[in-house]
Amino acid sequence: QVQLVESGGGLVQAGASLRLSCTVSGRTVSNVAVGWFRQAPGTEREFVAYISRYGTAFAYADFAKGRFTISKDNIKNSVQLQMNLLKPEDTATYYCALANFAGARSASDFGSWGQGTQVTVSS
Repeated sequence: QVQLVESGGGLVQAGASLRLSCTVSGRTVSNVAVGWFRQAPGTEREFVAYISRYGTAFAYADFAKGRFTISKDNIKNSVQLQMNLLKPEDTATYYCALANFAGARSASDFGSWGQGTQVTVSS
């Protein structure tokens, strides 16, 4: 059974950094593309970042470019999202998910999901 567990969220001030982690069990991260999404109350889940199966291709939402970095740790079978220069508008629950196919970007293109980790950025 595939299971994803996110961690690393918290309450920080604007300008701070957080490093989110997604630990995967039941599937090897080196064999699957992974994405991060976020969802604020009253909004739809939106794409944040994507890393390909072999970790050689990346994609970021416009708001994440230059501030967020996605990476894989094959030894720990996990995927990280380094978030720098956080803004209040980054406040949301962040989710990781396994892609159903290469190049996936929409939430419907991802299968297994974690429960999410809350990120709150104060001004």
